[in-house]
Amino acid sequence: MITLDYIEKNQRARIVSIDTDLLPLKLIEMGCLPGNEVHLEQHAPLKDPMYLVIDGCHLAIRTETAKNITIELI
Repeated sequence: MITLDYIEKNQRARIVSIDTDLLPLKLIEMGCLPGNEVHLEQHAPLKDPMYLVIDGCHLAIRTETAKNITIELI
């Protein structure tokens, strides 16, 4: 298993687990939950933040936050 910060542009993955203690509640409310699909649209300059589509929601999250989300590539 890898964490979300390792995903490459245009790759798809499925969320396996999240660290609920370290993940902002707003991300969980917007669909960042185990079982949901994640697609990386692009990285900002210097690879931070990451622009993602998670279960149909467009989100920008910091790379540091993405390290708390475990994924499996599809």
